[in-house]
Amino acid sequence: MKTRSYTLKITALFLLLLLGNYSCSDDFVDVDSFDEDSENFFNSEQDYQEALIAAYDLLQSTYLNVLLGEIASDNTLAGGESATDVPGIQEIDDMVHTPVNQQLNDIFNWMFAGVNRANYILEFKDKTDFQGKEIILAEARFLRAYYYFELVKWFGDVPVPLDSETGEPVDRRLLFGDQDVLDRIPKAEVYEKVIEADLIYAAGILPYVQPETGRATKGAAQALLGKVYLFQNKYNEAASVLEDLINNGPYALVQDYTTIFANDNENNAESVFEVQYTDVEGAGFGCLQCSEGNVAVGFNGIRNYSGPEFESGFSFNVPVQEVYEGFEPGDVRRDAAILDIEAWAAENIGVSYVEGYEHTGYFNLKYLPRQGGLNTPDANLTKPNNYRAIRYADVLLMAAEALNSGGISDDRAQNYLNEVRRRASLPEISAVGGPLRDAIYRDRRAELVGEGHRFFDLVRTGRAAQEIQGFQTGKHEVFPIPSIEIELAGNRWEQNPGY
Repeated sequence: MKTRSYTLKITALFLLLLLGNYSCSDDFVDVDSFDEDSENFFNSEQDYQEALIAAYDLLQSTYLNVLLGEIASDNTLAGGESATDVPGIQEIDDMVHTPVNQQLNDIFNWMFAGVNRANYILEFKDKTDFQGKEIILAEARFLRAYYYFELVKWFGDVPVPLDSETGEPVDRRLLFGDQDVLDRIPKAEVYEKVIEADLIYAAGILPYVQPETGRATKGAAQALLGKVYLFQNKYNEAASVLEDLINNGPYALVQDYTTIFANDNENNAESVFEVQYTDVEGAGFGCLQCSEGNVAVGFNGIRNYSGPEFESGFSFNVPVQEVYEGFEPGDVRRDAAILDIEAWAAENIGVSYVEGYEHTGYFNLKYLPRQGGLNTPDANLTKPNNYRAIRYADVLLMAAEALNSGGISDDRAQNYLNEVRRRASLPEISAVGGPLRDAIYRDRRAELVGEGHRFFDLVRTGRAAQEIQGFQTGKHEVFPIPSIEIELAGNRWEQNPGY
């Protein structure tokens, strides 16, 4: 499902974020009176479907989560034009970010916008009955879990609306002013009571194949649930749900790794969940989250490029030499994931480019702007490259890690790891125990480089301090709550340690 902008006549404040107004044009709603909710909306299946489309649409803003997930890690440097080009990105790269970082504020607000849009549907889940409503509600719960998982990954403890009597989470929007009465709750409770519960529910309702491409499926819910368990070191639970998906799901590895990220090979057999993008509608720097395209692609692009195949971009998120040289000999993934611009220029007549800040000679080939497509107002911000949020290779590697780290079965862990390695034209691994775990970690980096997972993999496995320059244990495992949000909460929320 290529998510589209709708001007929905939704009479509610669901586009008001928890802690401020949604700073964008009226792409999705015209806001009337909150008191007229029940009278004017959720009276038909179409109303629910349109609200669901609006909930999906915030997935497109996760381009920033992906971009910064690489830059915060040891895979890439911030890059850009200069040391002052988008200061918030530079700060995260150097591990000197503060609670007034604009990009972190964007992630906090945009993910809560997604939570709110999902909660808006769930708040009125009982208003109108129609055939198939349970699928819509399951998709809404998947999306709520997806957005909350991003929030917990980035910020740790987060606000959740709770029933005043039972203390249990409720299906209710977070309206402007709620910050005065809401507390951040421990991330362990967010995991168990919201994220896990939503994904278990969604996995039990959704089909493996949806009639419209891009919608959440049973496989997407199972894969995300397995990842959520892995982040909590719940290895038995992770192995169980991931192996069920492997054994019963419809997914398979695309045998030619070099084709996975081509724009004409989206939503392929390996895609468990993709964020859908188009180049139909453009956006500007005043409202990046309004773009229907993948903004990260333009940010990744080669600065002032001229030549075949690619288009210019802003030269952010440049891979470091260490990650390029870290691939094993013969690994076909290296040249499919990372572009060596000097080698490319030597092989192609007429190639020219400008070296940006922190130029390494390498670019993220998985998400580079390609020539072609529509001429939107700012083409660099409106690229149609879908984000492969969960790939089957990731599922195999997560299952291998859970089986090994949980002491469940090194034999099955080897099998899943080696399935990924065979596709990369690499010899099979026969290690067990710690050496097998190290091999799984190495292959996760090689397989998923450029896809935004590396920082969080290092944090959850306790390896971040030894791999990321400037990383401080006890501080940088999470990012700071934006100071403006704490101020709006009347300073009731404690800042994360170290900030």
